[in-house]
Amino acid sequence: MTDSHGFDTVQIHAGANPDPATGARQVPIYQTTAYVFRDAEHAAKLFNLQEVGYIYSRLTNPTVAALQDRMAALEGGAGAVCCSSGHAAQIMALFPLMGPGRNIVASTRLYGGTVTQFSQTIKRFGWSCTFVDFDDTDAVKAAIDDDTRAVFCESIANPGGYITDLDAIAAIADEAGLPLIVDNTSATPYLCRPIEHGATLVVHSMTKFLTGNGTVMGGVIVDSGKFDWSASDKFPSLSEPEPAYHGLRFHETFGALAFTFHGIAIGLRDLGMTLNPQAAHYTLMGIETLSLRMQKHVENAMEVAGWLENHDAVEAVTYAGLPSSPYHDRVDKICPKGAGGLFTVSLKGGYDACVKFVDALEIFSHVANLGDTRSLVIHSASTTHRQLTPEQQEAAGAGPNVVRISIGIEDPKDLIADLDQALKKAS
Repeated sequence: MTDSHGFDTVQIHAGANPDPATGARQVPIYQTTAYVFRDAEHAAKLFNLQEVGYIYSRLTNPTVAALQDRMAALEGGAGAVCCSSGHAAQIMALFPLMGPGRNIVASTRLYGGTVTQFSQTIKRFGWSCTFVDFDDTDAVKAAIDDDTRAVFCESIANPGGYITDLDAIAAIADEAGLPLIVDNTSATPYLCRPIEHGATLVVHSMTKFLTGNGTVMGGVIVDSGKFDWSASDKFPSLSEPEPAYHGLRFHETFGALAFTFHGIAIGLRDLGMTLNPQAAHYTLMGIETLSLRMQKHVENAMEVAGWLENHDAVEAVTYAGLPSSPYHDRVDKICPKGAGGLFTVSLKGGYDACVKFVDALEIFSHVANLGDTRSLVIHSASTTHRQLTPEQQEAAGAGPNVVRISIGIEDPKDLIADLDQALKKAS
């Protein structure tokens, strides 16, 4: 698909050519581990990256490849690598960039699991992370040092729905000669295209809005193809000879697709964070209705958030679509089709009221997920952000009096009625 095609067309057709063997119109599930080589020379060329094709499904699979093509087209990237989860995508994105003693600069407003991954888990690789309020651009600049290898943020932050000024952050990263990695899970490419705002890499938990039905897990890294990995000596995995491929230089050999090829040939080969073909199939089907669902998510979120903001039991609502939000002026710039379906509600009754509220809801499902067709709710401080310190919880927008709400595509009047009866019980 080309840039001349509209989003609604791309979300259905990109990567979905009729099956060459059978003519099947929907992308088949290629449930196979390996592929027969034409001959010994063909096999050797594939393993030496001299020819593109299928070797082993830990690396490449036709169903997964179709999803990669679709995600690259939707995000406006040069290529994409799918993997087993959103968390896997984050590690896969960092893997070619980092090394012992290197660090990243990340926003304080991130999903709690990401904060834990960046503050604790990556230490085991010898990496570190400095967390900064990305609304303070001077602080972002000050946090970058000679060992920084990436800047990381979310387009619409989970849980609060805060919108990042991607253009301002991209300018800082560009000045420092660093890639900007943007988690676009909450926005999806329908609401936000981070590459158009200067992002180098875009990651997703495809488990959420992209699949949209809470059935399978998956992650993806979309490569803009625009970063010059050879402009400095900071990224030797991409610019210097690779011993495992007889001295091949990924950037010199593959150009705009250097990161994508590295993600498959090194990342999936050695980390093994593979997406299974059945999950890729479900995600492909989910994406076919992405624009329709996101429009409804946004419409419902606007109506529900506006109602909640005027409720006596509610202290504050963080939805950026509301005129009262300090991030409202970023909606037209960063997310012109709407502020998404995710936000938080602060209750006047504090922690106890939040617990009673969550327990009293009937239509809303109490689950550790977001982006489903169903409306979902969770008390972040006691669940998804439980591992964080109180200070980290507050910085992430997940304090003890805060409930995260993911608005689905049900009738908004039913959602409001459910929220109303639960708030009365919580009060």
